Amino acid sequence: MANIINLLPDNIANQIAAGEVIQRPASAVKELLENAVDAGATEIQLIIRDAGKELVQVIDNGKGMSEADARMCFERHATSKIQTIEDLFQIRTMGFRGEALASIAAVSQVELKTRMRGTDIGTYIEIDNSAVRKQEPCQTAEGTSIAMKNLFFNVPARRNFLKSNAAEMRHIVDEFIRVAMAFPQIQFTLLNNTQQLFYLEKGSLKQRVIAILGQHYNSKLVSVKESTDYMDVHGFVGKPDAAKKTRGDQFFFVNNRFIKSPYLNHAIMTAYADIIPADSFPLYVLFIDLDPGHVDINVHPTKQEIKFDDEKVMYAFVQSAVKHSLAQFNVMPTLNFELDPDIQHLDAVSQPFTAERQEQSATTSLYKTFTQANQAHVIDKSSSNLKHWKDLYDIGKSSSDSSSSYREERETTLTQPLPAVGFESRSSTASVIDERWQDNTIDQKVPVQVHQQFILSQIKSGFILIDQQAAHERILYERYLRALQETPMPAQQSLFPQTLQLPPADAALVMEMLPDLQVLGYDLEPFGSNTFVVRGTPADIQSGNEQASIEGLLEQFKHYSAELKVNKREQLVRSMARNNAIPSGRSLTTKEMQNIIDELFACAMPNAAPGGKYTYISFKLTDLAKMFGG
Repeated sequence: MANIINLLPDNIANQIAAGEVIQRPASAVKELLENAVDAGATEIQLIIRDAGKELVQVIDNGKGMSEADARMCFERHATSKIQTIEDLFQIRTMGFRGEALASIAAVSQVELKTRMRGTDIGTYIEIDNSAVRKQEPCQTAEGTSIAMKNLFFNVPARRNFLKSNAAEMRHIVDEFIRVAMAFPQIQFTLLNNTQQLFYLEKGSLKQRVIAILGQHYNSKLVSVKESTDYMDVHGFVGKPDAAKKTRGDQFFFVNNRFIKSPYLNHAIMTAYADIIPADSFPLYVLFIDLDPGHVDINVHPTKQEIKFDDEKVMYAFVQSAVKHSLAQFNVMPTLNFELDPDIQHLDAVSQPFTAERQEQSATTSLYKTFTQANQAHVIDKSSSNLKHWKDLYDIGKSSSDSSSSYREERETTLTQPLPAVGFESRSSTASVIDERWQDNTIDQKVPVQVHQQFILSQIKSGFILIDQQAAHERILYERYLRALQETPMPAQQSLFPQTLQLPPADAALVMEMLPDLQVLGYDLEPFGSNTFVVRGTPADIQSGNEQASIEGLLEQFKHYSAELKVNKREQLVRSMARNNAIPSGRSLTTKEMQNIIDELFACAMPNAAPGGKYTYISFKLTDLAKMFGG
């Protein structure tokens, strides 16, 4: 019987390994940037073309490589970081497995130029599909330049799974930010199709955070710094007003390595539990430094998921450090002992307490009650207010006796469960609409706003209670959906166009959505690096609120991107509807309420908002009568 088990050829084994390490251009960006950091570079440049599909190039001024090392670095599991098994548990460098360059060379065409410090001649190597095509001496600057070209050229099926250029560019920017945030002492530059997206000077951690996240965070950062023999925590958390609806501005680093840890994230969320809304997420950029022996980073190919030897200690320490910083900077809520302005205007507070007033006060029975020993409980029987207290008791007793039989009757009724009154099913929506049309007096029945959140409207069989925000969200959702599918919405032109400056990640997101945004009524034009000119917005957005509208739209879009598995257009339409809907707490005129009611029941699906929340609940007169025992 023939043997059927064979060793895989090296090029196939490398491609399989590349499937774990290099999933998209951003994966290669991460590995190449980390190699440059490990090389001791003080200046690192990232060059991208065609969202990394055509070119990903990293140039650094690190220590460079010898000719032998330049050739050896592309072999599988070739590394300078580990010599013995013990070294695996004392890792302080970013890379250590020796997989990255071998995987990159297996799925792309690579050009490497490198020269060691103190040498005159460098080395040039060309690799194609794991095979070395050329190796020769060359003139180059000190450090290393490595270019990865035509990603997945030899694996077309993998290339077909890549997303749009804007989407892939967002992932690249994310990886760039994570590395640049961890090393503020290094200068980083990012060029995309010859356009400079980032130029990050060397500086302090706070300067790096503000340069990446935006200047508006300058006054919203709270410093965190706690040290023990076991671990250190330092960095910044955001004040409560910096919290957002998405997790975008949250960074954890362990020994300068970016990680994802739901466990530690929960520790921070509990520290903020009482000072931000339940559906908001705080900003944080936190660095944890501890002995590498207490952490295992070798549990995932991307090294973003790690294990701690004592997670409970980590949780408690991080939570305590954040709480302490918030309290230290007076961010935690405090009791307000200031008097109400209305109380301050009373004569008893504002007028001086003269000797005459003191004498008058001292003669009152109330004053004597609290100043004479053992008299705080004494009631003055001669008080005119208490002379007839017994008569009041007798009247109350007789009333109680006369109503006892009524109480006995009602006891059995009140102890029974109330009849269920709730939202009617989707099939009954038509009947609600029919009743509104059949009721000839509908125009005379003015809707009522309840607690600036709900709209109460009468129908023939009872009434309906409408959630104003959910209802308006449904109306806008269907309006925007029609605009994408049928007729584009006209833009309301601004008298004075505004300039919108966005963080690079958000700017890449706007570029991705730009064609659909223009169909939905946003007149936007790119205007230089991460800047857009807003010339017009949809008609239902208040003039002067253009920037807040677009920023809110981006937050909602990122929220839906994280939570929902729907296409980009659906995410955009839902985000716009949610962002532009009338919020709870806003007072509405009668005309506005009536418009919401009319437009809601003209929708194709009026009973639920896009996210599934009910837009209205109907109450029948028969059910109401049962509730009152009728």
